[in-house]
Amino acid sequence: MKVAIVHDWLTGMRGGERCLEAFCELFPDADLYTLLHLQGTVSATIERHRIITSAVQSFPLAARYYRYYLPLFPFAIERFRLPSYDLVLSSSHCVAKGIRPPAGAKHLCYIHAPMRYVWDQFENYAGGGRSGLLARLGMTLFRERLQAWDIASAARVDQFVANSHNIARKVEGYYHRPAAVLHPPVDWHTFEAAERSEDFYFMVTAFAPYKRVDLAIQACNVMKRRLKIIGKGQEEARLRKLAGPTVEFLGWQPDSVVRDHYARCRALLFPGEEDFGIVPLEAMACGKPVVAFGRGGALETVVPLPGAGSMNGSGQSPTGVFFFTQSVESLVEAIETYERRRTEFDPHAIRTHVAAFDRGLFKERMKAFAMGALTGTAS
Repeated sequence: MKVAIVHDWLTGMRGGERCLEAFCELFPDADLYTLLHLQGTVSATIERHRIITSAVQSFPLAARYYRYYLPLFPFAIERFRLPSYDLVLSSSHCVAKGIRPPAGAKHLCYIHAPMRYVWDQFENYAGGGRSGLLARLGMTLFRERLQAWDIASAARVDQFVANSHNIARKVEGYYHRPAAVLHPPVDWHTFEAAERSEDFYFMVTAFAPYKRVDLAIQACNVMKRRLKIIGKGQEEARLRKLAGPTVEFLGWQPDSVVRDHYARCRALLFPGEEDFGIVPLEAMACGKPVVAFGRGGALETVVPLPGAGSMNGSGQSPTGVFFFTQSVESLVEAIETYERRRTEFDPHAIRTHVAAFDRGLFKERMKAFAMGALTGTAS
């Protein structure tokens, strides 16, 4: 079958791009449509595809400031004129699901989130002094218009597959559409449980406002704990000003360096409310516990300590500690709980927990969804 894959933008290898990579393996001959492509920022598996970009590619300073063109993204995605395809597979957290499929094509959307910038994460992007005055005014001015477009364009999708139950509920709430659930993949066979750890906590993340990297930095400042951070993004300057002498920024690093830090860290800090979150699973695949904010996708991947603020009556071995208020004090308390009870975590049991999220299983399920969309049968 002839397949088109649509992804919002190609500017780095984050969780959404890990899913996209699996789609590219499933459909190696597919054409790939995207708003913007910065060559060399995504894997060879993705870049070997024929990549077609939008008008955003030629906008002034788009490589660095493309997010400022958010109000124009619906126009840009709708300007694509797709030739004949059997299947359009969109991988969407912003506008990719708004692609206009050609006549006769089925549109299957793997949705990482409804457009988070204008829905539940609006305050994280537009408020709290994290954006300049012009950006805040622009987001406020266009918010309702973008929400209306986001709802209307959902009608172009034949079937939604959400990356978590958390996102499936949002699809139902915003679009009044059902969504199947398929958790993102982890190459868990390529990780090994590490039984030793060094004296530092770890984060690997984009420096986006909703990631709440500031909480981790401030908590480690207060506790005088070492924190190593792999990542980059629009908040980097602000975060560096917050950091004390125990916090180290490493920039973006190759996968081998990330895995080495997973293996050597005491635990992963995950203070943001995520749609799902592949990073905690990668850390757990190395046998490392996760100290996570107890909302969003983390509730579907992290098994909490019994009595550590959540009930763990499942009989499963714990894989982390939750905190439930996005404050420095709450995160400090969670880290202290982990440090008091760290002997209750079994690295091999933590790693085994990740087997259910294996990449091979993800691809099998996604192929079944694709065939179901083509034949009109539910998967």
